[in-house]
Amino acid sequence: MAKAAVSTAPRLKALYDSTYKSELQAELELSNVHQVPSLEKIVVSVGTGKAKDDKRNLEVVKNTLTKVTGQAPVERLAKKSIAGFKIRKGMGAPIGVSVTLRGARMYEFLDRFVNVSLPRVRDFHGIKAKAFDKGGNYNLGVTEQSIFPELSFEETQHLHGLQITFVIKNEDKTHSRALLEKFGMPFEKAGGVK
Repeated sequence: MAKAAVSTAPRLKALYDSTYKSELQAELELSNVHQVPSLEKIVVSVGTGKAKDDKRNLEVVKNTLTKVTGQAPVERLAKKSIAGFKIRKGMGAPIGVSVTLRGARMYEFLDRFVNVSLPRVRDFHGIKAKAFDKGGNYNLGVTEQSIFPELSFEETQHLHGLQITFVIKNEDKTHSRALLEKFGMPFEKAGGVK
C-alpha cells in the first residue's frame, strides 16, 4: 500500500497564515483580511559589472545564485545602450543574472536569509529602514556572498554582491515594514538594532 505524500508548508508561510495575518489586520486596523500585506515574490539578482565578458566570472555568479536560492538563474541582457559602460542594447554578453522566487521556495529562502545569513554579516546593526521604493517593495544589497552557509570557502574566493528585492502586495510602506518585521527582519534603530 502506497503512502500518500505529506506536503508541509514552509515554517514562515504556516506562521503567516495561522498567526501573522490576523495580528497584522488588528495592528494596522484593516477592515478586510484582503488588505493585509503579503509577500508576492523575492527577486535575487547579480550584475556582472566590469567582468561582463569574463565567462568564468559569469559561471561563478550563476553557481552562487543556484546554490543560494535552489533555482537556476536567468541571464539578463542590456535593455538600453550606455556608452560610458561600453554596453549596447541587447548585446550578446549578459550584464547580469537573476532568480525570481515564489511560493514555498520564497518562504524557505526568506527564513534562511533572516535566521542564518543576516546574523553572519560582520558588524551588523540592522538593515536600513529607508530602502522601500514608492510601491512599498524593499530593496536590500548584500556586499559579499560569503554570508550564505550554502557556499563553501572555495566558492567565495571571487567576491561579488547580490541585490535582493522583496515584492510586497500592500497599501502603504508602513504596512510593508510591519510585514517584514513579523517575518523577523531586523531593522536598524537610531540607538542600535530593533
